[in-house]
Amino acid sequence: MRNFLTFLIGVLFGTGIALSGMANPAKVLNFFDVAGTWDPSLAFVMGGAVCVTFLGYQIVLKRSAPVFEPRFEMPKQHALDPRLILGAGLFGVGWGIAGFCPGGALPALGTFNTSVVLFIAALIVGMLVTRLVSGRRLLRVHLAQRSKP
Repeated sequence: MRNFLTFLIGVLFGTGIALSGMANPAKVLNFFDVAGTWDPSLAFVMGGAVCVTFLGYQIVLKRSAPVFEPRFEMPKQHALDPRLILGAGLFGVGWGIAGFCPGGALPALGTFNTSVVLFIAALIVGMLVTRLVSGRRLLRVHLAQRSKP
């Protein structure tokens, strides 16, 4: 049942992405081109997504636990640290250059468009490099803590 619901949620998400134009990089790039062919419709898509998410959280978090998990996993850190700011900045720059965010690119992967495939490949490489760098940083911190008297 869990896999079936996950599949249905993915279909709903992909359909929403396709219908809203988020799988079309030209639509996204036109949103950022305020001096040229600006297309404000993406702001309405984002606003609608924020409203639906806000309402969803209000409803879901009234439950004592999620349907398929023993408890809710909420972020424990609320501070804006340099890693978060850098990551958000890189995400925004990448979105502005490529015209894709991961959520829009995954449903578009089914088009087998070369630019989509390259974007997803670069996304995966970026995630792997981040894991490698983060793992090394965590290892250095762990070793430094062990060497203290």
